Amino acid sequence: MVYISRDKILLFIFIVLLQSLARTAAQCARSCGQKLNICSCHTTCESFKDCCADYKDFCLDIKPYSGSLLGGADFEILYAEFEQNINLSCRFKSEILTEGYVDGNGTGHCISPMLYESGWIPFEVSTDGVSYERSGRWMSVPHSKLSHLQKSTLDNETQWQYYGTPNVDGDLKMTWIPSLIKAKAVNVELWGYNETGGTYSSNWEAEWKYLYTVGRDLPNNGVFSFTPRPAEKPYFLWDLGSMRVSPSTKPDGAQNVNALWTEAHAVAWHLEEAFRKDSAGWALEKCLIWDQEEKAMPSFQTEIIDCPCTLAQARADTGRFHTDYGCDIEDGSLCTYHPGAVHCVRAIQGSPQYGAGQQCCYDSTGAQVLTWDSIGGSTPDRAHDWGSPPYEKPPRVPGFSHWKYDVISFYYCCLWSKNCEYYLTHRPSSDCRTYRPPRAAAVLGDPHFVTFDGVTFTFNGKGEYHLVHSTTYQLSVQGRAEPMKSESGSVTNATRLCSVAMREKDSDVIEVRLTDKADELQVLMNQQVLTFSEQKWTDLKDVFVFSPKPSNVTVMFPSGTGVEVRASAGVMTLTVLLPLDFQNHTQGLLGTMNYDPEDEFMSSNGAVMPLNSSAKDIFAYGASWAITNETSLFTYDSTHLLDEYYYAPKHDPSFIPVFSVAEDLEDPLLEPTLQMCSGEGAEFCKYDTLITRSLAQGNATLLSFRSHTSIKTALQSVQSCGWLSPPNHGQKEGTLYLEGATVTFSCNDGYRLYGSQERTCDGDGKWSGQDTSCVADNTLSIVLGSVGAVLAVVIMVIAIVVYTKQQKREAKRRQDKNVTYYASNL
Repeated sequence: MVYISRDKILLFIFIVLLQSLARTAAQCARSCGQKLNICSCHTTCESFKDCCADYKDFCLDIKPYSGSLLGGADFEILYAEFEQNINLSCRFKSEILTEGYVDGNGTGHCISPMLYESGWIPFEVSTDGVSYERSGRWMSVPHSKLSHLQKSTLDNETQWQYYGTPNVDGDLKMTWIPSLIKAKAVNVELWGYNETGGTYSSNWEAEWKYLYTVGRDLPNNGVFSFTPRPAEKPYFLWDLGSMRVSPSTKPDGAQNVNALWTEAHAVAWHLEEAFRKDSAGWALEKCLIWDQEEKAMPSFQTEIIDCPCTLAQARADTGRFHTDYGCDIEDGSLCTYHPGAVHCVRAIQGSPQYGAGQQCCYDSTGAQVLTWDSIGGSTPDRAHDWGSPPYEKPPRVPGFSHWKYDVISFYYCCLWSKNCEYYLTHRPSSDCRTYRPPRAAAVLGDPHFVTFDGVTFTFNGKGEYHLVHSTTYQLSVQGRAEPMKSESGSVTNATRLCSVAMREKDSDVIEVRLTDKADELQVLMNQQVLTFSEQKWTDLKDVFVFSPKPSNVTVMFPSGTGVEVRASAGVMTLTVLLPLDFQNHTQGLLGTMNYDPEDEFMSSNGAVMPLNSSAKDIFAYGASWAITNETSLFTYDSTHLLDEYYYAPKHDPSFIPVFSVAEDLEDPLLEPTLQMCSGEGAEFCKYDTLITRSLAQGNATLLSFRSHTSIKTALQSVQSCGWLSPPNHGQKEGTLYLEGATVTFSCNDGYRLYGSQERTCDGDGKWSGQDTSCVADNTLSIVLGSVGAVLAVVIMVIAIVVYTKQQKREAKRRQDKNVTYYASNL
């Protein structure tokens, strides 16, 4: 028996009490994100259970955590209690003050401010108006990406935006959720948006301005209707705006108060009387002014990316293109601004100098729709619809700069009048002649690798490894592998990818990892958990993250790199998409991207193993790509992760996997396995099924492999010959301009076709045949008659010349004869 002295027990109690007092005294005030000596104010403290006692009081959680960049959202401060008589104030970005208040339950509230940027915005809270010791973060969302539940809605949006044009009149109606406005009575106001100052200059500024109140002291019942009248000058000069619903107790046009906003829209309903008398003529005048303004501005089209050639390419190139929510095939293809299209995508990144955007639209056959063929064609944008970092100033303000330069002008020229040729002259479609699809690599199953150059192998190491590393582009994608469990719950001698961490240059670090919940992924930004319960898209520092559901995450970097992570059957599947700029600039387990599979097994020290190396040699090769603690991007927020991956070797040499699984004829699982596992990916399917004793696991691996094959098929290069115009006074049949496509020409009555009637896009990117033209029949007769007359004149001239020369020769011959006769008589 072990005896402990009384003095030691007292000393132990004293130390525990001292630590407890220290923890209580420790303050997270102005220390959020830091690890203190006794306790922690870091986000990982909840996992380690070492948070300071006041962690929740000073490092704030809020609900909702996101809202419109136009501001006005009322959010609660969770887990912190406030006295009701305090002066609660909120400060965003250390400079923008908004009102706060404490409700009857002691819960603190803040009002989000109007911002001209999207992404996570830091905020602080003060209880005395002087010291801002509590902090949190608020997500500012582009208004067009906001859920309809978080904004006011225009009933029959077309009526609002065409009001005053022929046959469009009546009452206008808008609705909202009353509980989001903390008031019994509300005002409805019109605000206008404009951008002023010299374009592309330091004094170019964005402005939201209160114009006038449309309805005052209205019951907050969620509905407002009115009959609009033309506004007075200067208000009708504003043709782009938004309706705001706010408490009637607030002054007209008060900034940063509890409010709901409608979508930005063309405010046709309040324009001057001249618009209602002749909307087409009024709009044409505006269109011509815009045309002159565009001519004075620099061209942005040379620096935007070309569109993918096909819908399949556009949907597969997730590192560079994303669904345009205004024309989404998954949402019924309601393509208001692109009739004839079924799906559009936008380039994710704005162009480097001008912040311009690219839009690409496709028809039901998967072919790109071009503006030269249809008003519904793809159009580039002077201002990216989603904005472009660093936001805040024109033309990079999310949503509204795009409305200012690309949408309201479409109303002028194309919708309110029929003069779309002006618009399409400045916004012509970009075809796909210079588009080059990315290369794809994958990790799937337990785990199997498909490199950028198409080499497949299995590496069942336990540890943390470099999957893709590019020194040139400062891109790092790392993977963590852990032992798998069989269907019975026992640990197998095989591993699975359980976490992926990545960063490009100075971007935020993004980590995606499996959770204890089946097929659910957790996303961390700089070791802090991100939630997607309110928004599916998140703007971060030099990286975007999209998570439409808990099992799917896509990460997009400025280089065009896309990283897709999927969870299925308890296993993570990874796809990495790299633009061709990365050619010869990659290392790691996913290989050297250079179209040369022979150097795929290049270890971290530069040694290259042959492709026919044994499974054990490949295992040794994989181990060479283990990361170090110094290069690690991973989060270690549990004792398990610290013990297994941080303090342990980055590649566990004691873990020896099963390199191959024997096909035992006595195994009852063998026959269904062989029936299921066939075709490409069959070997991976059989291995995973037999090692985990799970048909579901094997089937998931097979489906993941086939999915990757489909992605590679979709991303195959397609040759484009470019657009062909119809001849003057004729037509063409066919709007597909890719290899093998044929375009047929015909002429109007009274015209004859010259050149090629049919032209085919050849594999060299050139059209077969000759240029086509249509010539009028009477023109042909005149031409032929003229040619005949000219020929007759030419023949007569030639005859005269020949006759004259003959006469001269005859005269000279007679003269020579006379001279000879005279000489003989002398």
